[in-house]
Amino acid sequence: MSTGHKSSLIERLDALYEYEREPVTRDKLHGWKTFIAMFSGEHIAGTEFVLGPLMVMHGVSARDFFLGLLVGNFLAVLSWALLCAPVGVKTRLTIYWQLRRICGPYLTIAYSAFYAIILCLLAGAMVNVAVTAVSIPFNIPNPDFAAGEVIPTVPWMLLAVIVGAVIAALAVLGFEKIAHFSKICAPWMVLVFFAGAIAVLADIGCSSIGDFWRVANEKIFTGVPAGLNSKYTFWHVMGFAWLCNATQHIGMADITIFRYAKKWTQGFASAFGMYLGHYGAWVCSGILCAAYLAAGNANPQPGNIALFGAGFAGAVCVVIAGWTTANPTLYRAGLAIQVATPNWKRWKVTFAAGVFMIMTACIPAVNANLDRIVGYYGLFFMPLGAFIFIDIWVFPKLGLISDYAQKARLMISWPATFAWIGAFLFSVFIYGKDHYGWLSRLLEGKQPAWLANIKADLLFLVAPEWIVAVTLYTIFSAIQQKTANTRIQSQEVGQ
Repeated sequence: MSTGHKSSLIERLDALYEYEREPVTRDKLHGWKTFIAMFSGEHIAGTEFVLGPLMVMHGVSARDFFLGLLVGNFLAVLSWALLCAPVGVKTRLTIYWQLRRICGPYLTIAYSAFYAIILCLLAGAMVNVAVTAVSIPFNIPNPDFAAGEVIPTVPWMLLAVIVGAVIAALAVLGFEKIAHFSKICAPWMVLVFFAGAIAVLADIGCSSIGDFWRVANEKIFTGVPAGLNSKYTFWHVMGFAWLCNATQHIGMADITIFRYAKKWTQGFASAFGMYLGHYGAWVCSGILCAAYLAAGNANPQPGNIALFGAGFAGAVCVVIAGWTTANPTLYRAGLAIQVATPNWKRWKVTFAAGVFMIMTACIPAVNANLDRIVGYYGLFFMPLGAFIFIDIWVFPKLGLISDYAQKARLMISWPATFAWIGAFLFSVFIYGKDHYGWLSRLLEGKQPAWLANIKADLLFLVAPEWIVAVTLYTIFSAIQQKTANTRIQSQEVGQ
């Protein structure tokens, strides 16, 4: 009897087909409501309880914070709508199978493996966020990385296992179930964020709308970094608001999501996530963090500050917010791993990714350094998205062959490989010459004046790296196709 039930369950899981290796069919496409809900659910999320307070801790001023978010989020919306969504609608493929066509299977496997690790890391950060709230009613202390705690307690880790298992189960159910979950949760989460922030304003001296700007400058976004944190300016905030999802939009990872869209204009649905989440929710969580610290509290973990501002509803919101981000993140990780394990069913690799996600959730340093992690991974993966964009839209106009690796039956595209490595090393060098001690010492007295005068943070390098990546890939591809056997070009003309 039990064996029959087990077989039935496995058969049902195997039937959860997500068009992993072929274009999505027209009958499976979704409209605006689905994408508005997905972006709202994913980006009004657990990270907002981490990143808003990080801005406060880095001493950004009120003016720089509000203007930086306004511009950076606008650039992110344009990136989704004008770069990512049109490609997703045109190809209807996941990013992994689109990369396979232009980069070859070897580079696609490398990308997928690296990307799956990062996605599990980010999903783990969301599990961490959720557990900081779940732990409160059980009186289990949250880890304090600032105080030197690098490993949570055993009861805390057991909670992480339970929360992570729920998230993995939801991710296994696929795109439609994740979208439905977001539709239910997103509207309520917005209200809790804003209600919690409004509730604590009086505690920091804001008794009317006219007081807000004064209090924002004096008590919240003071312009003074806390502890050893670096100072953030308008450019840091703008760059981070744009870069924090660069892999998804400029890096084209979300063509995996937009392959289900009816029209490319649904890319503008990202505005609901950016301006309710990465604008409104960051402001609200920054206010909550400032009020929490002003009350004499320490260790501003997401669960703690949400409970302080919005009571039990705030704590529940942190849990749900962690889930609505971790679910699609783990879903993407499952698809990424499946590229390297084609004989495994998606539900199996998603559960395997869930195990790694739970492990990373138990590393407090991940959330404490989330801004740097997001910055590095955005710059690392972004060049491959640039290659997809250029290959689909620009190469035909230049007389170059699109999907060259597939048509030439190459196992790896050397233009994509060297352009990816070269573009990322460019960013690492520009940032590292002033921030890596070993590189600064190596270049001391050897830099030309114009290079020495460039002082770029990671968060400033989105556009420069994209330009370098596109330039290198186009030049290398032209050389490759010019020197290759003309048989492939003749076949293209015949088609």
